[in-house]
Amino acid sequence: MGLLTIGAFARAAELTPKALRLYDEMGLLTPAAVDAETGYRYYDPAQVARARFIGRLREIGMPLAEIRDVCALPPEKAADAVSAFWQRVSAGATARARVTSDLVQHLSRGDKTMNDFGYAAAIDPGTTRETNEDRAYAGPQLVAVADGIGGPLGAAAATTAIDALKPLETAAGSGAELLTAVAAAVTTADGAVRALATGEEQPGTTLTALLRRGSQLALVHVGDTRVYLLRDGELSLLTQDHTWVRAQVDQGKLGPAEAAAHPKRALLLRALGSGDGVEADLALRTARPRDRYLLCSDGLSTVVPRDLLRDTLAAAGSAQQAVDRLIAAARAADAPDNIACAAYFSVA
Repeated sequence: MGLLTIGAFARAAELTPKALRLYDEMGLLTPAAVDAETGYRYYDPAQVARARFIGRLREIGMPLAEIRDVCALPPEKAADAVSAFWQRVSAGATARARVTSDLVQHLSRGDKTMNDFGYAAAIDPGTTRETNEDRAYAGPQLVAVADGIGGPLGAAAATTAIDALKPLETAAGSGAELLTAVAAAVTTADGAVRALATGEEQPGTTLTALLRRGSQLALVHVGDTRVYLLRDGELSLLTQDHTWVRAQVDQGKLGPAEAAAHPKRALLLRALGSGDGVEADLALRTARPRDRYLLCSDGLSTVVPRDLLRDTLAAAGSAQQAVDRLIAAARAADAPDNIACAAYFSVA
């Protein structure tokens, strides 16, 4: 078979002449011959397979520059490159779906403003310990702290708990769907923490986190890590410690001052990896402009007075500055325990 005109070749390759001219200009598919007088392009039938391959890559949205690189690869490496490209596309689509969901939620309420949040997180071993079993994480959609317990595996337990929530950062859904997804993630985290156990050690961890969708915040809480909210100058504690002394206070058997000094004040009633199963407190809150959230472990909350927490959050110029100053305040108070601290500031 002789050379094909651009029209005949376009039909054979299931492309358009316009696309073929573009591929020629980009150096992706050069004609077998070009008439010197008329400029007509002619193609070899053997080029049909390459043309179709380029066309399929364009169908999945791959940029022409990237197609050129893929076409230069051997088949196995080209397959890896296409797979990697599609993973990026899928991740981007998921993120766009989440943003779309946020926009729909705001617009359905007649709200054209979009809250932006500043965020920061850090951990510190404190002044007396050489290791740190606390963990903290902050991102645009998720902030979390976890206080690992049970020896050397405590840090792994805390990391595992927070990691179980991270896939929700790009998941769609809001309201009840969001709380359901968080509850399922905590159950997964509990199982993963239990799987860390050895014959001699059974690690556990607290977990306290905020997951945002638009102006909605899903709060999840297990243990004695805490969430505080500074709103309109008032500092509120949004969580209740799942500790033995807290239960005694609620039952009227201990006073707050007695609980603060009690030798069993760190004894947890709930934690991931312990008991017959995890029971998490879940709540859905609405963020307001200028809200400031603080998440921390007891290594911070037990040594930094509440009024200093409030004043530091109020005065900080950024979430990072708040985290830095609060950890410094804890260390100045001798910080006998590990410290985890995360700040989440509405900047709208």
